[in-house]
Amino acid sequence: MHPAFQAVLTIVVGVGGCIGYFYFANLVLDKVLFPARGPQAGRNINRANMIRPWLFLLPALIALGLYLAYPVFATLWLSLHDKTGETFVGGANYAQMMTEAKFWESMRSNALWLVVVPAASTAFGLLAAQLTDRIWWGSIAKSLIFMPMAISFVGASVIWKLIYDVRPAGTDQIGILNAVYLALGGDAPQQWLQIPFWNNFFLMAVLVWIQSGFAMVILSAALRGVPEDTIEAAILDGANPFQIFFKIKVPQIMGTIIVVWTTITIVVLKVFDIVRAMTNGQWESQVLANYMYDKLFTASDWGVGSAAAMVIMALVTPILVWNVYNARKEMR
Repeated sequence: MHPAFQAVLTIVVGVGGCIGYFYFANLVLDKVLFPARGPQAGRNINRANMIRPWLFLLPALIALGLYLAYPVFATLWLSLHDKTGETFVGGANYAQMMTEAKFWESMRSNALWLVVVPAASTAFGLLAAQLTDRIWWGSIAKSLIFMPMAISFVGASVIWKLIYDVRPAGTDQIGILNAVYLALGGDAPQQWLQIPFWNNFFLMAVLVWIQSGFAMVILSAALRGVPEDTIEAAILDGANPFQIFFKIKVPQIMGTIIVVWTTITIVVLKVFDIVRAMTNGQWESQVLANYMYDKLFTASDWGVGSAAAMVIMALVTPILVWNVYNARKEMR
């Protein structure tokens, strides 16, 4: 089947199925189970209205259970069994994981990413939101900054891998970074992605480039919500632009900044594509998600791989819960 025809068929069947489900579910509820006629009409209408929301939520609940809840419990079950998933070994996989140097390397790398990426992305996003807020071509600038969000992580990795590309000394460098480095007096082109420790920062630049646009859009909306009277009062009191920004605007959007920060933190904890496409975890650039992938699909060790997945979930879940709590608090 041609991919285009398959896509159209999927949309038609999916949308048609949803419409059909809601139509016939309402029909059965209102005409068969609780008909709005006879002496019990009012009572039946109330019962139908109580059930109707759950009827609409049922497909989503089934999908969440099938694609979210079940994989979590299945992964936990696999993490307590051997590499074949047949023999129960308890916490042996977790103990083995703790003894591996690559696991601790991935933990250190993830910790470094957690310190740098959310801070840099939020800072650049806030700076872009402020600088583009009052200029006539601000919408164009915001569109350009947000554009990387439309690129997949793998696509962005390919772009940045070309930026870090290295060719033999004495030949033209197509990698921008090496071309600039040599133009500034560098002695020889560098293998940027093979420099331990520092290569992590070159990888982080890709995610910062992508996530800064997301941070800018959210923080720009928050800045527009700052009451003008507080800014005008600060100006009358003699505050300069820096004082207005840091002492008037930032405190009032601190809740939004925290939400953006924690959202990017969750993305960082799950980062995989960038490392996989650019270094594959070599040269001390391993991260937890790539470590998990290597165990599951390269070493075929489903026990340790599932244990690594549970570690990632354990790190992400508290931040996710706290993020949802703060988002709901902001909406009150």
